[in-house]
Amino acid sequence: MALRILRLGTPRFPQEGTRIGAVRRPPRGVPKQSYASQNWFDVWYPDLAPSADLVSHARSARSEKEWRAFVRAFRAEMNEPMPRRTLDLLAALSHDARFSIGCYCENEQRCHRSVLRELLAERGAKLL
Repeated sequence: MALRILRLGTPRFPQEGTRIGAVRRPPRGVPKQSYASQNWFDVWYPDLAPSADLVSHARSARSEKEWRAFVRAFRAEMNEPMPRRTLDLLAALSHDARFSIGCYCENEQRCHRSVLRELLAERGAKLL
């Protein structure tokens, strides 16, 4: 069993398990009942997404310095009690369950999911 970090809206992997959408907003123009069937997510969990303010900073980051500032700020948000406990739980579950966490961004290196991958790895998550 393991946890996969992926881009939402992409075809599902065989035996992927539950897909969690770690995004601030659900996909536009997609009926709620179609989220899972269109490979967006099975469960929407915005608590693992950057705050709306930070999403704006991430989108406007042009330089490596600006991106690093976003990463520091997002890590600080994820160190708040609720997200920290959620990350601990997901890391523990990754050893016994199959599931995935994702975001819409095309480039994982410039997406908060790259930070989630690091935070989960730091907690001992079993990652694919």
